[in-house]
Amino acid sequence: MKAILNISAYKFVTLTDFAALRPILLERATKLQLKGTILLAEEGINLFLAGSDTGVREFFAQLQTDQRFADLVPKESWSSHQPFKKIRAKLKTEIIRMNHPTIRPEAGRAPAVDAQTVKRWLDQGTDDFGRPVVTLDTRNAFEVAHGTFRGAIHWGISKFSDFPKALLEHKSELQGKTVVSFCTGGIRCEKAAILMRDAGLQDVYQLEGGILKYFEDAGAAHYQGDCFVFDERFTLDADLAAKKV
Repeated sequence: MKAILNISAYKFVTLTDFAALRPILLERATKLQLKGTILLAEEGINLFLAGSDTGVREFFAQLQTDQRFADLVPKESWSSHQPFKKIRAKLKTEIIRMNHPTIRPEAGRAPAVDAQTVKRWLDQGTDDFGRPVVTLDTRNAFEVAHGTFRGAIHWGISKFSDFPKALLEHKSELQGKTVVSFCTGGIRCEKAAILMRDAGLQDVYQLEGGILKYFEDAGAAHYQGDCFVFDERFTLDADLAAKKV
């Protein structure tokens, strides 16, 4: 029986009080016996939590009473064991580090495309205007090795802060194509898509909700392998079932 509810969620929203939020959220998660990680920065929140169904949902309901997080939608999966060892709340300069401070998703995100649309584009090989479609994996090389979309472009980066340099080196490969950037849950491809559009690539989209949302809505179509996740489950298959590697 899979009794542990796992959630991940993020939002780019200005948090001038992010340091003050840390002890509040840490205490709340501790009381509800949750484990995982909460990342807080001036640019927003990024969290990965696991615990009982009741505990996780209570934490999230309380979080959403803050109007800044009212529209936060978690991605859910289930496991038979607790995948985290403890609860941590950390203060960061960025909730996902790119080292590119001009990229501010809160100020305006790149257009997003949902899983079913991406599946349809990949089925037909073109977007709705007849342009060739490519998928761009914005994750690190070791994550890509566990699974990715068939034919996806990736640049073998070892950390996300390497992405801006890799884009400069490979931008010409993407000219004239419709580019769908993707990552595990959406946070990295959101920043990546903005950077690419700022660099002059016009037809760039982010996969809404990342691979995990794609699995939920479109299954394994056009995807090969599993999806690496940053906890002790290690990978999830297209049914969002956990595997060890």
